[in-house]
Amino acid sequence: MSVYLMLTTLTDTGRKNLQEDPDILKDFNKEADYMGVKVSCQYALLGQYDFVNICEAPSNEVIAKLAIRLSAKGHTQTLTLAAIGIEDLIAALKEKQTPW
Repeated sequence: MSVYLMLTTLTDTGRKNLQEDPDILKDFNKEADYMGVKVSCQYALLGQYDFVNICEAPSNEVIAKLAIRLSAKGHTQTLTLAAIGIEDLIAALKEKQTPW
């Protein structure tokens, strides 16, 4: 499974709904689980983004589908970043390069 960071900002509707029912934050986990995405950890943020979710998903397509489903509800906007483990990056950089 690949690792992704999903940065989320609340829309005006999302802020209103969160104020009225803070437990709706747990809906992200239910939606992710339904889509086959494992949420490793979550944080509320101060600054440009409201939340970060660190997730594992079987493919780019699955995490993209989750991001679209969440945004379509009108409560959030997302920015999803693929993450590469440091050891994986080091191994890839050490692989013998094929000359052009």
